[in-house]
Amino acid sequence: MPNIKVFSGTSHPELAQKVVDRLGINLGKAVLKKFSNKETCVEIKESVRGEDVYIIQSGCGEVNDNLMELLIMINACKIASASGTCNSTFSLLLKIKR
Repeated sequence: MPNIKVFSGTSHPELAQKVVDRLGINLGKAVLKKFSNKETCVEIKESVRGEDVYIIQSGCGEVNDNLMELLIMINACKIASASGTCNSTFSLLLKIKR
């Protein structure tokens, strides 16, 4: 299997778990929290340097919050030097290259 990491946003962690179970890998470790002023904080708790990163986040529920969380997760992975970030939201698959 290529070097990939799969992370989950808070919109559908059960789906992300099913995906990684099917792939036979572990779900990436990340801490997502909201501050009292509703700002989102994301901490990627493992190295993604040189890895292809997939972030599973749906567009259901609080769409604005889920989209902002996804964008913050993408940014955190890019800052941590992921080789490529793929994300799935609103039934689209987007590939973002550095």
